Amino acid sequence: MPEPQALRFIFAGTPEFAARHLEQLLTAGHVPIAVYTQPDRPAGRGKRLTASPVKALAVAAGIDVLQPVSLKDPAAQAELAALQPELMIVVAYGLILPQAVLDIPQRGCINVHGSLLPRWRGAAPIQRAIEAGDPATGVTIMQMDAGLDTGAMLAKATVDIGDKDTSAQLHDQLAVIGPQLLIDVIENLQQYQAGAEAQPEEGSTYAAKIEKAEAHIDWRKPAAALQRQVCAFNPFPVCWTLLGDQRLKIWEACCCPQQGEPGVIMAADDSGIVVACGNDALRITRLQLPGGKPMAAADLLRSRQQLFQPGQVLGGTDEG
Repeated sequence: MPEPQALRFIFAGTPEFAARHLEQLLTAGHVPIAVYTQPDRPAGRGKRLTASPVKALAVAAGIDVLQPVSLKDPAAQAELAALQPELMIVVAYGLILPQAVLDIPQRGCINVHGSLLPRWRGAAPIQRAIEAGDPATGVTIMQMDAGLDTGAMLAKATVDIGDKDTSAQLHDQLAVIGPQLLIDVIENLQQYQAGAEAQPEEGSTYAAKIEKAEAHIDWRKPAAALQRQVCAFNPFPVCWTLLGDQRLKIWEACCCPQQGEPGVIMAADDSGIVVACGNDALRITRLQLPGGKPMAAADLLRSRQQLFQPGQVLGGTDEG
């Protein structure tokens, strides 16, 4: 019997998470007829226009790249339709797909989303799952509709969230299981689409975009909540507090069962800098001073012990 023809699909994505999916598709022999990604953006100190990770990978693989500013433009829609795709795969693309675009591929558009839908629809599902203390998260592949991550679910894969897992670590875990699940779905697309499951509204939550101001530590909160906040905002935007008039970034921390006045340093030694919270205390184990690099607390204390004497108070209202 002749082999089935390869699926004509478009891949749409922008950041590293999406590039990991495209890379695994290519490795598995699934080559898109075109790649869509966001326009090049200024990056780095020189603010030079820089290609997205997805574009860089597609160009290296010799795949045509399209970068419309919006897919609401009729000309952009006509350009996409002219490609005659059977399927569009969307992974962290960053542009809204209007109904006119969703209707173009014969088999519609599917999306790889970094949560166990319907929990954490929206822009920052990895960070919000950690911040909320969820015991697990994962990847959901859904058939896209015009709503915000509301489409019917085709497949899920789950990972546990450890007490010290950061967003960076969880991102990397999902970037492993997501491509594996995606490849299985597109290789068995008819079966998965036939078994699509509508999302229940019960249990749905919204993962709002991370704002820099959220990273300001409020020492009146329980230490457990602050530990989750530190993990959730690593590597961006990174939690911070004030040490005098200096902004101190906190990269890693854990809870310890000590009580004191919120914001007061209770101890500073090779095990970390212990700061009292609203309940229990937070042991800072990796931190960063202005102009410096992230360092283990033990290493920083060897040269800057005088900054972290017990009784010193951390915190302030600077939001700049």
